[in-house]
Amino acid sequence: MVSSGSAHRSVESSDEDCEEWIPPASKPKVPRTARTVKAGEKKATTRKTVKPKEPKAPKEPKPPKEPKAPRVPKAPKEPKPPKEPKAPRVPKAPKEPKPPKEPKAPRVPKAPKEPKVPKDPKAPRVPKAPKVPKELKPRAPRKPAAQRKTQSAKSLKEPGASGVSFMVSDTNQPDRWADEGSSFGGLRPKKEEVEEDFTFDEPCLKKQKTSAACQGQPRALSSSQAQSLRNDLNMNWDPVEVLSTLTCVERWVCTNIVVLLREENTVPFMVRYRKEMINHMDADAVREVQLAYEDLCSLAKKTQSITQTLKKDGVLTAELEQDLKSCRSADELDHVYTPYKKGSNLTKARKAKALGLAAAASQLMESPHTLDLSTWVKPGTEGLSTVEEVATGVEHILADMIAKDPDTLTFVKTLCENSYVTLHSSVSKSALKEKNKDIDKFHLYFDFTCGVQRIQPHQTLAINRGESLKVLTVKVNVPDRVKAEFTRWCINNRWKPKTFASEQLHAILRNAVEDSYKRLILPFLSRSYRTKLTTAAEKESIAMFARNLRKLLLACPVRGCVLMGVDPGFRHGCKLAILSPTSQILHTDVVYLHSSGPSSEILSLLLLFAHISCTKVVIGNGTACRETESFFSDLISKRYFHPLDVSYCITNEAGASIYSVSPEAVKEMPDMDPNLRSAVSIGRRVQDPLAELVKIDPKHLGIGTYQHDVSSGALKASLDGVVQECVSFVGVDINICSEMLMRHVAGLSAGRARSIAEWREQRGAFANREQLKLVKGMGPKSFQQCAGFIRINPQTLHRTTDQSESAVPEKPAVKKGKRKADSSIPTSFNPLDQTCIHPESYHVAQRFLSLVGGSVEQIGSEGLRRCVESRVRTGGVEELARTVDATPETLRLIIDGLTQPPGFDIRQNFGQADFKRGVVSMSDLRVGSVLTGRVDNTTLFGAFVDIGVGRSGLIHKSNITLNKLPADQRRRSLALGPGERVEVRVLNVDPQRGRIGLDLIRVLQ
Repeated sequence: MVSSGSAHRSVESSDEDCEEWIPPASKPKVPRTARTVKAGEKKATTRKTVKPKEPKAPKEPKPPKEPKAPRVPKAPKEPKPPKEPKAPRVPKAPKEPKPPKEPKAPRVPKAPKEPKVPKDPKAPRVPKAPKVPKELKPRAPRKPAAQRKTQSAKSLKEPGASGVSFMVSDTNQPDRWADEGSSFGGLRPKKEEVEEDFTFDEPCLKKQKTSAACQGQPRALSSSQAQSLRNDLNMNWDPVEVLSTLTCVERWVCTNIVVLLREENTVPFMVRYRKEMINHMDADAVREVQLAYEDLCSLAKKTQSITQTLKKDGVLTAELEQDLKSCRSADELDHVYTPYKKGSNLTKARKAKALGLAAAASQLMESPHTLDLSTWVKPGTEGLSTVEEVATGVEHILADMIAKDPDTLTFVKTLCENSYVTLHSSVSKSALKEKNKDIDKFHLYFDFTCGVQRIQPHQTLAINRGESLKVLTVKVNVPDRVKAEFTRWCINNRWKPKTFASEQLHAILRNAVEDSYKRLILPFLSRSYRTKLTTAAEKESIAMFARNLRKLLLACPVRGCVLMGVDPGFRHGCKLAILSPTSQILHTDVVYLHSSGPSSEILSLLLLFAHISCTKVVIGNGTACRETESFFSDLISKRYFHPLDVSYCITNEAGASIYSVSPEAVKEMPDMDPNLRSAVSIGRRVQDPLAELVKIDPKHLGIGTYQHDVSSGALKASLDGVVQECVSFVGVDINICSEMLMRHVAGLSAGRARSIAEWREQRGAFANREQLKLVKGMGPKSFQQCAGFIRINPQTLHRTTDQSESAVPEKPAVKKGKRKADSSIPTSFNPLDQTCIHPESYHVAQRFLSLVGGSVEQIGSEGLRRCVESRVRTGGVEELARTVDATPETLRLIIDGLTQPPGFDIRQNFGQADFKRGVVSMSDLRVGSVLTGRVDNTTLFGAFVDIGVGRSGLIHKSNITLNKLPADQRRRSLALGPGERVEVRVLNVDPQRGRIGLDLIRVLQ
């Protein structure tokens, strides 16, 4: 909500944002400035670069020119005849005493190959290229000064980096649940670069990976594949090359990803089982490449559509078609297509052209000395009755030509990029008159101005929302300097008449340029900036949603205890649902805990707890949450539940009410009241967050901000991808998981999940993964994609087999087409089916087990783990991989699958719900108090933390600094996510508005 976002931001926050932001363009400028203006003296720099040419010959008679006492001590080593009487040259002679400065000599040249003192190697190095010494030589004297420069300047000028600093985005971080390695393994970024990367004001810049970071297998498209790819897109550029440029991913990785996508592989499958092909990229990074590739395909389709449209209009030429096919982005395509778009029939330019003035406008540019406007006058004809009307018509045609000229648009965009363009928002007059109810939510933006390169994503989305609600008016301000330079350039260069033009015609041209800028180009620039800002803000907001959702879904489940879910309420009472350790519903009820005489309710509640031995209470954070929490806290403090050790926790109930009336909930709990279904959902969210939350549309889970202000299609695609990724990496027990959960496994669709559920009902439990091939709609590709993420748990297999033993012979087959294959499909249990090892690697796993002297029956045992670890220490993974004829990545995955204990869950390393026995109120908080809490939600401006007082406190992004984070979180653009436990300090408390300001002390692990 904008209200929550803006409410926790102080007026000074925008200033802080401006200080934190580092313009991307400034980075390359730093080294240039440092080279040309060392200390404000350009001449000194020039002399330093010229001097290196003299050491070639023994021309160093400068000692006699030693009238300067301070300089004499440095040059007395070479008393030669004075050849250069230049006093300024004397200070340069000290360059030769480098024998004592020997340690600095290797650092001056970028190649540390010459750490020796010899002055001869320097001589040959200078003549190589005059430009090289100019860049290298100033670096020696700059060594002490460089320390006084900013860290960013140092990182950009690091030797061997060619002026480029490598920054690692959080999308390239290791994926713990996918067991990935970083794609920047061979890179060692400097400390300063890491600090630059850690910023909340701009997205992390992704730089091209170096060949040293290559951890996979480079692969090139075959000529037929490359040609097929080009033919599909029908463009003039190489799709893989463009994709590599857009995503800053190595070309060979892009090639592999494109091939895998064209072979219909899913992202989770690629990330887990094709690591060597994608260079150990994580799911977010692969998904980014996938989206970029899809955008290129969409661009190709749009280009074909435009080509057909222009062909029908009769304006398509061979040259224009090639220009269209050469476009590499939607902006470029629009740039080329704009001059040929059909405008409205009522535009001023079209009216003038209809009067026949197009020839006059063309004549003004080509041969103005022959143009006489009076000859175009036609008395009685509107628009041509006077010379002034004719001149106005010519101006309109020229203005239209200028506004649609690609070169002109490029020039004005360049001017704007080099100018300080701002976005300004102010309160609208209509909102003040009508007293809009939402007006107070946008008070921060009543008079807000910020540069378009400096504005934050959440500010852009808040301004957009205020504008849509008619509370704010928004304007893009372009400096007047842009107009002045644009007008001068048009008149004197691009639109200068080819021959002499009279003063009258010059006035027409000047008016046309000014009219074009004000009426056509300025609105175009404004729309362009607004579109770019909105697109960037939406992208960042969607990325925030994805990160938050992943944290939420991977929360550690609470297993092995009876649990009560409570949907609190006043008027309609508190809905209770008691769940078994396996999430079965044991009891449901409605109690009125907040009525005038709840003594009878207390007694029945105590008896219920004692009878079912319930020890955990999960309370939804909706209406009456605080009162219900106080009620249970009071009972616990008075030991009413003794001898049971009862504790409670608060969980987010967002989406529970929506789910309770959904078709899925009705199908799962057909005879239950919707209010009680909400209580069941609240309890199951803590027992198994992943299994329960996948039933709810992610946009209803209350994560992120501004979800209604971003593209619903892009948000849904991103969140669905995260759900599929989490479900697949955790894995599902195919014999007990719900149909809803199966839908989100990679390679399975709603139809295939339904077919699997029907197969289970008709033929009983799956004995092994191979039996999935008998399911309707399960082809080779679908089986390949899903098999590794499906588990066959022996405990649940035996339990479900016993329960359905009598039903199996009644319906022996699901589909007739697979009857012939039944004989070739084994019916026995394969212990490898309970691991993350893919069936395509079973033969490698068997060879490895034989090598270490183990068997499949020992999977997960301590003995096998010791044998494997011993063999790996002795031979190494790479050598063992060659022995069993597999890649190191595949063998590592096999080792993990064989050594992980039965029932291993990757979520056990993630945060779990916090249960407590007492309650703290907001009035108990004191400034400076140190508390622990759990991150509730993260936004573009900070993180909200639940500290147990009924209100979440805000850690502003300015208080989330690098030194407060664990090392593995320091390269992420957002370092905190829902579910993470943190230690915080109270900065301020505002009871009236219910706001708490917090400072991050550290992240608890």
